[in-house]
Amino acid sequence: MRRLFTPAGRRDRGQVTVEFLGMTPLIIVTLVLVWQFVLVGYTFTLAGNAADEAVRAGTAVPPGQRPGVCEQAGLDKLGDAWRGNAEVSCGGSGYVTADVTLRVPVLFPGLIDFPFPVHGHAGAVEEEDGD
Repeated sequence: MRRLFTPAGRRDRGQVTVEFLGMTPLIIVTLVLVWQFVLVGYTFTLAGNAADEAVRAGTAVPPGQRPGVCEQAGLDKLGDAWRGNAEVSCGGSGYVTADVTLRVPVLFPGLIDFPFPVHGHAGAVEEEDGD
């Protein structure tokens, strides 16, 4: 005698596996996009921090020494992957400014970068000698 109906558990056998395999590419793409947004945010944070450090160092030295000290202080706070193509510029008299330009890496820092730059800017009043 043959059964006309099969138990409910047997009909859906393997369905979860098929659905998971179908969703795997979507899960991977979502994780890649989230990671890329993390790198964009981290690059903005690095640019702002490097500009802050550069202007802090620039306010503490005489104007003649400012460009070299300021730029070096900005670069010192960057990791190797971001330092390679970073641009740090400092200027001003009385009110010192620092501008940092970085490139956002694609997926992994140090390989390739997006063509658009990320800018960080900071400014501070020049310290006076207390003599």
